[in-house]
Amino acid sequence: MNSIRLPFWPTFLRSCRLRCPRCGETKLFTGWFRMNSRCECCGLNFLQEPGFYLGSIYFNYGLTALVVTVAYFALYFAADLPGNTLLIGLTAFCVLFPLWFFRYARSLWLGFDQYFDPDP
Repeated sequence: MNSIRLPFWPTFLRSCRLRCPRCGETKLFTGWFRMNSRCECCGLNFLQEPGFYLGSIYFNYGLTALVVTVAYFALYFAADLPGNTLLIGLTAFCVLFPLWFFRYARSLWLGFDQYFDPDP
């Protein structure tokens, strides 16, 4: 069965708003870590097969590593902060940021999946 590919920017923006990437109507999450099972409007299954959201870890880890690396060098050379201060601050960031970004990483993963391989 041929599926119509969704446009990139609307799909991406819906994912950034934590909405269904197909229609943009239903919220993906009911709580901080709990996802809805389906879209109430278009019926898209949010809870794919087991292990589907494993790829969202790459979004989360990649952005965390990028921000920490850039921030370390920027603050070390521009702000002239001591290494221990940076280490403590960036370690706290490495713990807290992935917890906050968890929902966005999952939403982006689902959005990219719908863009590249839309469900019929």
